[in-house]
Amino acid sequence: MNGSSVVTADEMKRLEAEAFSAGENEEEYMERAGVGIAKVLQGDLLNLAPIHILIGKGNNGGDGFVAGAILLNKNYPVTAYHLYPIEECSPLSQKMSKRFLKAGGKLIHLQSEPAFEEGVILDGLVGTGFKEAAEGFLAEIIEHANKSDLPIYAIDIPSGLNGNTGQVESVAIKASTTIYLGLPKIGFYLDQGWNHVGELIGVDFGMGEKYIEDAKAVGYLLSHEKAAKALPKMERSRHKYQAGYVLAVAGSQSMPGAAMMSCLATLKMGAGIIRLFFPEGMEAELTTAPYELIKEAWDLKDDTRILEEAKRAKALLIGPGMGRSPESEEAVKTLLAKTTLPTVIDADALYFLAQNKEMTLPEVSILTPHHQEMERILDAPPTIENCLAYCKDRNVTIVLKGAPTIIFHPHTKPLIIPHGDPGMATAGTGDVLTGILAALLAQGLDPRNASALGAYLHALSGEIAAREETSYGIIATDLIHFLPEAIQSM
Repeated sequence: MNGSSVVTADEMKRLEAEAFSAGENEEEYMERAGVGIAKVLQGDLLNLAPIHILIGKGNNGGDGFVAGAILLNKNYPVTAYHLYPIEECSPLSQKMSKRFLKAGGKLIHLQSEPAFEEGVILDGLVGTGFKEAAEGFLAEIIEHANKSDLPIYAIDIPSGLNGNTGQVESVAIKASTTIYLGLPKIGFYLDQGWNHVGELIGVDFGMGEKYIEDAKAVGYLLSHEKAAKALPKMERSRHKYQAGYVLAVAGSQSMPGAAMMSCLATLKMGAGIIRLFFPEGMEAELTTAPYELIKEAWDLKDDTRILEEAKRAKALLIGPGMGRSPESEEAVKTLLAKTTLPTVIDADALYFLAQNKEMTLPEVSILTPHHQEMERILDAPPTIENCLAYCKDRNVTIVLKGAPTIIFHPHTKPLIIPHGDPGMATAGTGDVLTGILAALLAQGLDPRNASALGAYLHALSGEIAAREETSYGIIATDLIHFLPEAIQSM
């Protein structure tokens, strides 16, 4: 499932320093970076729109000058605005500024906020080495650019964003697109990073494969190609039990929809059969359940029937819509201690886990918390380090839901799913994910592959739904509706 390595900004700096000490040429790196940046802009700007380059002191500004000179030769009108006297800029940036001027570029030393009336902005103010708060005139220009309503392309990282932590100490560029150089930085995906990077496009500036392979990855992006290979194979002779028998323990009188959405998503993801065990007394609430769903009432104090069916089933999902009554809590604790089925633990079952830290969990368990749920389970912030430590301690897989979703597994580095849509932040989408994951476990995928593929398809479904319904109009059942299209795309 592993795609590109994701590194800290510090690690990328170390790799570059190692390459330079081995004889790699910094100016050639800048040249290739500028070529790549120019290609991205040229591909997006089919008309000769004005390009406004914001230049700081460092080599990001030099990258901007190189890209600007290339775009001038393609007849784009390009103006560079430098915040500091050129003689205070890095030696390479100073050299590239002369090339930019020779190509016919306009270079303006800013004394006040410039007028950006049309075109696009290329942000080369500060790079990944900047970790403090943007202040003074730098902060003013960042805010001015953000308020311009023009598309902003950030070179390597949006200025003001911490490439290690994703934190913004004061203000940061809100990029439409971030053209990152070399490897993606972990700060893109943490804290405020995802709100600032926009679309991510990588540019290869020529760093040797040796250094890329030597990178100390914090995590990995999910590989579309490898995810596609993990899709369960369809045998022409398969029957419904081979396709996967899933048990669901979910629902309550006030929340029947959560159970039904989880179950329907399970079927749509290819499971052959699903049986919903629901608390006695909510039969009326399930009269609109899908015809394909097998429904069976159970007394929360007697899990005999569930354990009988568990002998034939391949996976269990537990928690969606159960409510938080003492009876439900005791039922969840008891059942999880007894079952040996691969289990997806979600929603109210996660709440009970947070209240009972030492609760016994099945040998194969996938937990699907959002950040607040994970914080309750950990009694600490859900950082990468804390989530990994919990995975190893409890030997579980965690699907940390969010923007983006991150998969944690005891024996590998985190896997980042850089997909999805803001419209997915609506009630019930987590229940849909739970059903997808249970179906994949029932079809034989191991917890990490099931988690990665399931979260990826869930995110793709959200993107498709947003194109059809807009981000404002997505509801959870849209993800089930568009799930087959997401699968088809793979």
